[in-house]
Amino acid sequence: MILTIDIGNTNIAIGGFSDDRLEFVVRIATDAAKTADEYAGKLLSVLALHGVERTAISGAIISSVVPPLNKVMADAVRFIYGVEPLMVGPGIKTGINIRCDTPSSVGADLICGCVAAHHIYGSPSLIVDMGTATKMMVVNRAGAFIGVSIIPGVRMGMRALSEGTAQLPQVSLEAPPSVIGKNTPDCMRSGVVFGNASLIDGMIDRITEEVGEPLPVYATGGLAPVITPYCRHAITLDEHLVLKGLYLLYQKNT
Repeated sequence: MILTIDIGNTNIAIGGFSDDRLEFVVRIATDAAKTADEYAGKLLSVLALHGVERTAISGAIISSVVPPLNKVMADAVRFIYGVEPLMVGPGIKTGINIRCDTPSSVGADLICGCVAAHHIYGSPSLIVDMGTATKMMVVNRAGAFIGVSIIPGVRMGMRALSEGTAQLPQVSLEAPPSVIGKNTPDCMRSGVVFGNASLIDGMIDRITEEVGEPLPVYATGGLAPVITPYCRHAITLDEHLVLKGLYLLYQKNT
């Protein structure tokens, strides 16, 4: 089994692939203060829930947007499973060109999402990754990553509403029955859910206009299932696109 680990700002997604199949996905909270020993214990416990033995892991690959955790997680994987994990970064073979001002600055999660979309669905494509931030990545017809738009994330906006005001409460993230809210929680849910759906629709219009052709749209990330059903554009949901990209990169580099 190949372990794929995507370290995000809020959560760490962990997937296990056997025979090209994603067998399980678990998420744990990101905490840059934790040590390698603590993450080793966490990995062992969450994988045990899925019946994964230590001897079952034959390789691992890590992508990260939290640099302080890069070595910590690599040490944890090395200690538990005795394998040297690959780290997505400069020098790794991706199979796609990166046409940006500074290719080395492109986030590892963006690369993984684009690699998966290109190899699984083909190009061109527009990938919407909804995590701590909402990223909208564009891959052109030649299979090259040509840029991204980064938007404050759904929960970030929701948290700002409650923390930055005196009377707005914290509410659950779900669609209300109506766009026009009748009570404070539903008013907030309307703005967050329908507002973000409208934002994505508007950005899709602007991006396709700039590219000059319609683009198939794929959505991934933990919040995509909450928001994209209310978008008016056709969007294919693939919640684990980044983990699939990590597995493809592992195959390409080993």
